[in-house]
Amino acid sequence: MAEPTLQQVFGTNATQDANILTIKKSDLTGVGLTPAATNTAESLVVALVKLWEKTLTATNQESNPEQQITIEDGFPSIVFRNNSNYRQYPKTIAFQKVDNSTDLDPDDY
Repeated sequence: MAEPTLQQVFGTNATQDANILTIKKSDLTGVGLTPAATNTAESLVVALVKLWEKTLTATNQESNPEQQITIEDGFPSIVFRNNSNYRQYPKTIAFQKVDNSTDLDPDDY
């Protein structure tokens, strides 16, 4: 099998060149994002993580040795900060590579 494609990880309309990665917000509506000129950075991160966890699963990795990243759910909990209760949704992102360096280098993936 091949490494997950740009479109599988970033959405159907994702493109890149040597300098720019383009991700269409419309590709993130399926995970709950309402595209707007005022989307917060954090809302975009959440949408991307939700999109990634659809493809970058441990099950997909088992059938595709070229996939080196997985995202899995942790156990949701309630945390207290700033005098309020917050629901916390932990996610574990695991990066695997051949053991020849102790650094997490993007060029290795």
